[in-house]
Amino acid sequence: MPEIKLSILIVTYNSATDIEPCLNSIQFAGEYELIIVDNCSQDQTREILRNSPALARHHRHQLIFNPKNYGYARANNQGLALARGEYLLLLNPDTVLTPDALNLTVQFLDENPDVAAVAPRLLNPDRTNQLSVRSFPTFSSVLWEMTGIPRLFPKFKQIGTWRLRYFDHEQFQYIQQPMASCLMFRRSILIALNGFDEHFPIYYNDVDLCYRLFLLGGKIAYLPWVKVVHKLGASTGQIKPKMIYENHRSLFRFLKKHNTGLPFFFKALILLPLLEISALCRVIIYRLKNRLTVKRA
Repeated sequence: MPEIKLSILIVTYNSATDIEPCLNSIQFAGEYELIIVDNCSQDQTREILRNSPALARHHRHQLIFNPKNYGYARANNQGLALARGEYLLLLNPDTVLTPDALNLTVQFLDENPDVAAVAPRLLNPDRTNQLSVRSFPTFSSVLWEMTGIPRLFPKFKQIGTWRLRYFDHEQFQYIQQPMASCLMFRRSILIALNGFDEHFPIYYNDVDLCYRLFLLGGKIAYLPWVKVVHKLGASTGQIKPKMIYENHRSLFRFLKKHNTGLPFFFKALILLPLLEISALCRVIIYRLKNRLTVKRA
């Protein structure tokens, strides 16, 4: 059996409209395997996977059909346990890779053994840059974000240190926390980190993973010349209000887990009510937009 250079791990959930274009876009010159974990999709995703010509083209592939939705973190850990490649690519089903993306990313890791992980430039479907790179959230940076000031003044670096709206997508640089929509790790690193923390089932598991890597001194490189199109929120956006609340709760869990400085009890007294209010406002805005859309239709 030839050595496997790359394991590609895709977690699907109601991904029927996206999975075939994603599979068709995968091109790699070396030996690779494809692992797909489906989190109990309720649409046609499983049927598509069972009969997919695009999937059949990938000779080494495994399908796992979970009996219920175990969440993103646990599903990725299932795939990690099966992976045999030197490198492991976390890939969302709502992505489309450019033809040279995998070869360039693997080449960079081969040539830079001190780098633990690599992130490409993520593009929106209209080919504009996606805001896919952030720094790790802190108590103060989250509070600043809630004021809305960083959104009004995106180039004001002193207060926009979390979402990095001023990030230069044209420049190679080392970063803290990229989206895991397309993120390649050395598999040995993921094993050393014990994979994803399943206390973060949907959101902030990637942030937590990158933060634990950061604590170990691992470097993540951003490669602007590697481009991947990403349809943001294709799976989680299907049940938006529930996901909004889960997003805020996961942020709170992350800050609590990695709290430093002032005892977190005092921070929580400020943060919890603000997060609940923020989530409620976002849900109300989402529902109002939906009603307006229905009326116009």
